[in-house]
Parts: sequence; C-alpha cells; structure tokens
Amino acid sequence: MASADQIKALVKSHIDGDEQYFYSVAMQVAAREAKVGHGKLAEDLRDMIDAAKARTSTAAQTGKLLPIARPRGELANLLTVTYPKNRLADMVLEPRTVAQIDRIMQEQRLHTRIREHGLSPRCKLLLVGPPGTGKTMTASVLAGELGIPLFSVRLDALITKFMGETAAKLRQIFDAITSVRGVYFFDEFDAIGSQRGNANDVGEIRRVLNSFLQMIENDQSNSLIIAATNHVEILDHALFRRFDDVIEYHLPTAEQALKLIRSHLGKFAPKPFPLKAISTKSEQLSYAEIRRAIEDAIKEAIMQNEPHVSGDALIRALRERQQFSLGILGIDSKRVTLNHAGSTNQ
Repeated sequence: MASADQIKALVKSHIDGDEQYFYSVAMQVAAREAKVGHGKLAEDLRDMIDAAKARTSTAAQTGKLLPIARPRGELANLLTVTYPKNRLADMVLEPRTVAQIDRIMQEQRLHTRIREHGLSPRCKLLLVGPPGTGKTMTASVLAGELGIPLFSVRLDALITKFMGETAAKLRQIFDAITSVRGVYFFDEFDAIGSQRGNANDVGEIRRVLNSFLQMIENDQSNSLIIAATNHVEILDHALFRRFDDVIEYHLPTAEQALKLIRSHLGKFAPKPFPLKAISTKSEQLSYAEIRRAIEDAIKEAIMQNEPHVSGDALIRALRERQQFSLGILGIDSKRVTLNHAGSTNQ
C-alpha cells in the first residue's frame, strides 16, 4: 500500500492542481506495489496513469478542456471562471462587428490547422467603446461559442501598491493562459494600459504595463486574451500592435435598438406596439440600458399578472433609463469641470 507520505502528497497535489506531481507520486506508488509483489495492481495503476496522461495530451492538442478548469491557490484570487452559454445570435451588433467576431470564431475553431502552416489564429483582442455596448458580452459569446471557460481577471486583486508584486501576479495569469485554454478577459483595461509618462503615471503601473507588453508579445498559447476599455484615448500606443484585432462598439442605432427591444420582449411584446414612441425613448441608450428597461417593464407585467407589457409601461421604463443616463452624464461633466478648474488654480 502507499505510504502515509505518498497519500498526503497525492491529496496535496490534487488540491493544488499540480497534475505532473500527482502523476509522479502515483508512479511511485505503482513502483512500490511492484516491489512488494503486487504486480497486477502495479500494472493497473500504470495503465490508469498512462490513459489519464493521454487524455490530457489529446485535450491540449485539440484545444478541448477536461471537465474541471478551476483556478487554485493564489490564482483563485486573481481569476473568476464561468462557462457561458451565450451565442452570437443573442447579440444585436453592427454587421461589421458581427463579421469580425465570426472571423475570430472560425480561426479559433481551426486553430490547429492554421498553426500547422506556421500561422497564428486571431487570439489577442482589444474591445473599445462606451459602457453597455457589448464588450463584456462579446467575451461571454466567444467562450460560449467555442465551448471553453471564461476567466475574468480581478483587477482589484491584481494591482497592489508593493513593488514587483503586481507583475508577479500577472505572470501567474499568463502561466494559466498557457496551461489552460480559455477566454481571459481584462475588463477596464485602461487601469494597467494607460500611457506611460502621463501626469498621473505611477511607477509600479508603468512596470506592470511593460511586463504586460512583454508577456502578450511572447504568448503562443491556444487561449484568447481579451482587453476591454471605455477610454481608448488614454491607452499606451505600444499596446495596439500587440493585438490581432481592435473591435469598436457604439451605441445602437434606432433600428438596432428596436430589434433588441422586440427580441428581448418576446411573448411579452405590447399589442399594439408603440413603434414611434419607443424609437424616441431609446435614443442615446446603450444595449445594457435598453435591456434593463425591458426587464423592468416585464417585471411590472408579471407583478400585475398581465400577459403582455403595456406600451405605456415600456415607454416609461425607457424614459426612466434615459433620465438616469443623462443624470450620470451630468455628474461626469461636472467632475471634468471641477478637475479642470482645480488644475488651473494650481
């Protein structure tokens, strides 16, 4: 039988997710069993280990994942993992944006064939545009369409005030990118990607950006790295050539807003449909704001035990979102004015 130390080592390697050490200890157990004359048990153990290694190797070559892909240890504080079911058909986007995303999916599905010819599929993406226009949803869609996990990087855990610590944590993330295929999503990327040498530059963040530039440049994994920002104008210019594609997102047109409203309402669509009023009330709203307004109207219908959303309730929900959006813009513009006045006085 396995020794106490070997049993503890097997359990610890499983908890830590250290696959290679687990196999090493398991082979030691098999060798021990063979030494004490348990030849059949030793042979069975070796066969099981070889079969497990073969499955792992095949998964790595094909880009498919074994069922469990959970960050462990300190990495669990840096990444959150989900397995989205979203599909591209769920999104309402400009035709050009849909074509870009579709091209990325095609190249990812055929990434092995592309690499056989010495080429690399599109796998490093920068998503830019206003809040609520589909950047986060795009990361979910790519994970859902490709059947791989979505790993969201927790910037609050990544960025610290201690010299060198953030870069070391970033290295852990890129090690995970290499070892486990998935979509790795850096939201609010301007927190680490802002221009070096600007007035608010912090030395540690500058070092982190330099580390990121080196790591993404050297990355040869089968994962997708996606960075998203609402403030593309402050990104360091050296970043852009590191990405395979830059995808721009915009507020929906009246036609796109109407399509989203109809599809999201589904069986709750009002009868008659107040087309003209809805078109006016959805102006300058993002996709996310429109979805929230529709959900508010549907909830009201459910609470009133009504089979359809009333036209008035839908218009009211959209108007409330418009007012809320304008209020936020007003607050932001006041902040800009105050900051500008403060810098002038200095």
